[in-house]
Amino acid sequence: MITDLNFLQPVTRMKVTVTFMRMDHPPVNAPLALPPGWVLEDDVQLSVAQYRTLHFGVGRSCCWWMRQVLPDKALERLLATAPIKVGLLREQGQVRGFYELNLTDPQSINIAYFGLLPEAIGQGVGRSFLDGVVRRAWSYGPQTVRVNTCTADHPRALPLYKQMGFTVVRRVEEEWDVPDRLGLTIPEHLRC
Repeated sequence: MITDLNFLQPVTRMKVTVTFMRMDHPPVNAPLALPPGWVLEDDVQLSVAQYRTLHFGVGRSCCWWMRQVLPDKALERLLATAPIKVGLLREQGQVRGFYELNLTDPQSINIAYFGLLPEAIGQGVGRSFLDGVVRRAWSYGPQTVRVNTCTADHPRALPLYKQMGFTVVRRVEEEWDVPDRLGLTIPEHLRC
């Protein structure tokens, strides 16, 4: 008997190009300072509701959907037991962005999620925020730091990663079935 009817839910199919990137050595330049009043908060413990709200707020315009479809129990287990570190970017105490490092492979740390809330975009903090996250990833002593971006992400993401020292490893075309219930707006040029 089939008990999971999720396959019956309406979806919008989208096609993206995913760019996988890596950095093979830590930054050699001096750390970039965040503007006054902005700070990075590392190793934050979030509830499922807090994580969902933050993940959706940052990723909504970029069609971040994969974590949003996880059942609460699965997401709770992931946050409690997975080898990940979540951090926040704050301005005057207000959350303005977040990042997530995946530490599954200690030799190759992955920046799984990185982004700003809409109100923080254009405030001149993206580069210094990413610099801080990259340095935190390197603080675990890996041989490489990885990140990936796709054509649904902010158009400045790929150029910023390149400017920060990441190089392209490969590109892959993927098609995703994004559940309509999430309320994400799939750009016309990405629809299949």
